[in-house]
Amino acid sequence: MPHVAKDFSHLKGTLEGISEKQLDAHFALYNGYVTKINEIEEKLKTADRSKANYSFNEYSELKRREAVAFNGVYLHNLYFENLSGKGGTASDDVQRAAVAAFGSWDAYVADLKACGASTPGWVLTTWNRVDKALHNYVMYEHHIGLPAHQEIVLAMDCWEHSFFLDYGAKKADYLGAFVKNVNWAEVNKRFAALHR
Repeated sequence: MPHVAKDFSHLKGTLEGISEKQLDAHFALYNGYVTKINEIEEKLKTADRSKANYSFNEYSELKRREAVAFNGVYLHNLYFENLSGKGGTASDDVQRAAVAAFGSWDAYVADLKACGASTPGWVLTTWNRVDKALHNYVMYEHHIGLPAHQEIVLAMDCWEHSFFLDYGAKKADYLGAFVKNVNWAEVNKRFAALHR
């Protein structure tokens, strides 16, 4: 079944510090990932598996890039879903989990931003099923850096395509804008679903 891009145009004009022009560019890139994962999956149906190897083979390359395109779609879905422009607040449960893991709410936010400054890729706040705690993990690319046994609670895109039109090289300003625009209702819903 082909992957389909979601329509996130409702975000335009609602986000503080993230312009419509920036969103349009980001949506175009997101749509490119949808096109690419569909292309990869279609080619995998007929790719010759008999000569698969580490150095180079069409099947091998398609498999190596499959996770990049797949995560490019679904991490962007999570990212756009956890933006709103309305801000809101984290639920008591999310705040308690953040305080337990990071010492305070402010320490969680500071860690989220520090992680954002540490990667050209993604930062994911997850519920770790091993230690039953929130973590911020840095992903250097769409498919590199997320440990096993994680449930994604919040996704922050830190690639230049998410901020460069608005902020140039001032990534810290974008990270601040992102935090102001988190759709905490969505994050709260994801977190609550893990604890039913």
